[in-house]
Amino acid sequence: MLRWLVSFLALGLLLGCAPEPQPSQLDAIKARGVLRVGTLLGPTSYYLDANGEAGIEYVLAKNFADDLGVELEMVSRYNVKNLMNLLETREVDLLAAGLDRTEPRAQKFRFGPPYLEVEQRVVFRQGSRNRPRSLDELDAELVVVEGSSHHDWLLSIAADYPDLQWRATEEQDTAGLLQQVIDGDIAYTVADSNTLDLQRRYFPNLSVAFTVRDNVDIAWMLNQHVDGSLYAEVIRYFGDLRESGQLTQLLDQHFGHVSSFNYVDTSLFINAVQSVLPKYRELFEQHAGSLDWRLLAAISYQESHWNPRAVSPTGVRGMMMLTLPTAKAMGVTSRLNPAQSIEGGARYFERMLQRIPARIQEPDRIWFALAAYNIGYGHLEDARILTQQQGGDADRWIDVRKRLPLLRQKKFYRQTRFGFARGDEPVRYVGNIRRYYDTLVWLDERGRIPAKPMTITIPEGSGDGAE
Repeated sequence: MLRWLVSFLALGLLLGCAPEPQPSQLDAIKARGVLRVGTLLGPTSYYLDANGEAGIEYVLAKNFADDLGVELEMVSRYNVKNLMNLLETREVDLLAAGLDRTEPRAQKFRFGPPYLEVEQRVVFRQGSRNRPRSLDELDAELVVVEGSSHHDWLLSIAADYPDLQWRATEEQDTAGLLQQVIDGDIAYTVADSNTLDLQRRYFPNLSVAFTVRDNVDIAWMLNQHVDGSLYAEVIRYFGDLRESGQLTQLLDQHFGHVSSFNYVDTSLFINAVQSVLPKYRELFEQHAGSLDWRLLAAISYQESHWNPRAVSPTGVRGMMMLTLPTAKAMGVTSRLNPAQSIEGGARYFERMLQRIPARIQEPDRIWFALAAYNIGYGHLEDARILTQQQGGDADRWIDVRKRLPLLRQKKFYRQTRFGFARGDEPVRYVGNIRRYYDTLVWLDERGRIPAKPMTITIPEGSGDGAE
């Protein structure tokens, strides 16, 4: 009896000393009330604009935090190595920074489902040298970001290319290295295609030498030395995004308009921003009303290249290329008067915007209004009805954009109220304006739109043409 009592007491002491079970990572996040997400500052992931936090990774992370019912804290770094240290030391719960899977990373971290596919390309400055076609043809040093996947790739092939000159630097991110290529400080760097596509809007002389890796998957990264509760939620979240079509829509909003590049068109636009826009900026600002003046300027460039005397064979004319009936309806007495044309165009666009259903979210509502400005509201509605009939979402630009070209085909337009239309034109129209607008915002926020017109010489050469 005494022996049994002693054993019972000893067992009780052992059980009393046993540690409390640790909450799962997901439970800890919910108890804390905050999801901590590490990210890189940059145009393809996370940045601050006039409206606050922005970028594809911010939007994805914010939606995920909302889904979990917690607040979001974005912890930003410029350096990839420092960012990964945050994950290793559990100062953040996950990384959302446009990172791709490499073997060194896969040995240390856990990757979520891929949500974006990119190519990695060697980049040089147009006109600075002959275009190399392979690593063997590089005639100068190749510089990449230390700790990046580009760095891991170079380490993995170093033995096969003993004569290759390259180095990794902590002093610049990819955008900084691309700027150094433009400035002539370095000859070559490697950039992901989405980063390069954005930067070429402002620096058209960035030229692709060749692709070193294709079909590269971008995904979130998590610590592999914790339980899988948060990882399971990440998998569920991206599965839901993909199934609902929201992921495709978000990617299109951020990157869908930048993959098409034309060297001449981009160079001409940058030239016009420097040499023509300063003459009319005050008019755009004065007549924009509730619109962003830079959007109004982008529309005008697409319409007339900021030529107040522009005339088309169809009879539209002026800075905003108004038809005669539209001009009369907007109170414009002279379409060739820049101030009247801009004011009339702004009022007409606002009228189109007001007709777009309020339930349609931004920025899609803007894209719909632009399409209506170009092709007419009736034809836009025809395309939305076709979209709905074919099982698409009539409130999403990415879905309606696919159906607009069908208005050229008799078997489709005969079913519509307003009939035939060149529906491919508003698709190009909206895409061009999105690119012009992004470029104007970037230049304006950096003070690169001059107060007075400048004379700019466009570099010789046709670049890479359309891609």
